[in-house]
Amino acid sequence: MGMLQAGIIPVTPFQQNCTIFFDPDTKEGVVVDPGGDVPLILQAIAQNGLTIKEIWLTHGHLDHAGGASELKEALGIDVVGPHQDDLPLLQRIETQAEKYGISGLRDVVPDRWLKDGDKISFGAHEFEVYHTPGHAPGHVIYFNRAQNFAHLGDVLFNGSIGRTDLPGGNHQQLLDLDPRQGIAARRRRRLHLRPRPRQPHRRRAAKQSIPAGDQTSWRIRSCHVGRSPEQLMHVAQKCAAVLG
Repeated sequence: MGMLQAGIIPVTPFQQNCTIFFDPDTKEGVVVDPGGDVPLILQAIAQNGLTIKEIWLTHGHLDHAGGASELKEALGIDVVGPHQDDLPLLQRIETQAEKYGISGLRDVVPDRWLKDGDKISFGAHEFEVYHTPGHAPGHVIYFNRAQNFAHLGDVLFNGSIGRTDLPGGNHQQLLDLDPRQGIAARRRRRLHLRPRPRQPHRRRAAKQSIPAGDQTSWRIRSCHVGRSPEQLMHVAQKCAAVLG
């Protein structure tokens, strides 16, 4: 078993970071939040020789779940998560996409719902599930304790927290999350729900990269967070104090 790694592919006009967790030794992995641009995701999977076992969703917003049905059909795998409280969002993806002028996104109903305390895995890589409502009622995060790493979806960003003015959002509920749930952070841009033209990535290059076609931004990173859960929750609370 190799160290858990993550490849990131920005998708949809919102440039949401679809993530592929994978084991570099076994080449097995999962796709997290395939919001759209499924051909680009499939291209990255094929060109890097990965076998995808499942699709995991953090929540039901269109830019995170809009491509799940298409990817499920293409790969013949299950969609797992989020929490069932996001069912209304998942059933309105096509309606919301039409309002934003985005084509190709589809409603989806997961094969398996998740709840707080569940554990999911691929190969030997296990993740704990935390239900973290506020940005969306059924939002969940995935924590890999072995490498002290979490995929936070849209709960916590670099310098801010997820927006709560969308249907089902609850600002106070997000601020009141149990400190034990503020366990790790990925550096990400805050999501602003305004479609914008796709721009070339200008972030600092990762230590290792694998090409996946001219149109695909594919960045590989070791999934390890050096800060403790308590330190990261302190950062989240500082953000909440400013934004609340």
